[in-house]
Order: sequence, then structure tokens, then C-alpha cells
Amino acid sequence: MTVQADLEKAVAAAQSALGTYETFACSTLDETAKQMFNELSTDMERHVALLRGRLAYVTQNNTMNKPLG
Repeated sequence: MTVQADLEKAVAAAQSALGTYETFACSTLDETAKQMFNELSTDMERHVALLRGRLAYVTQNNTMNKPLG
């Protein structure tokens, strides 16, 4: 498995976790839990953005993606 494929999996996992946290935040009536899940969601949005940025960098700079010659 390549670094690029690993990053793609990490992005997908982070997006899944983000969706789960958002669902939990919407589903609970407990304000303390709602706040916690909203904070986790905000953190995970940052994680997704960082992973996407790294994936874009790796994709752009991967020598296997560049034409020969």
C-alpha cells in the first residue's frame, strides 16, 4: 500500500468519524454531551482538512504520477 492510499483511507475514516460526531450532537438532548460532540466535530473537521492537505501534497509531488522524460 502506498502513502497516498493510506492517506485516502485516513481521510475517509476521519470523514466518517466527523459524520458520527455530528449525528451524535444532533441526536442527544444532553447539553453537555451535545457540546462535547460539537467540539469533537470541530476537531475532526481540522483533522480532515490537514489530511486532505497532506494528500494533495503527496499526490502532487508523487514521482509516480509524473510523466517520464
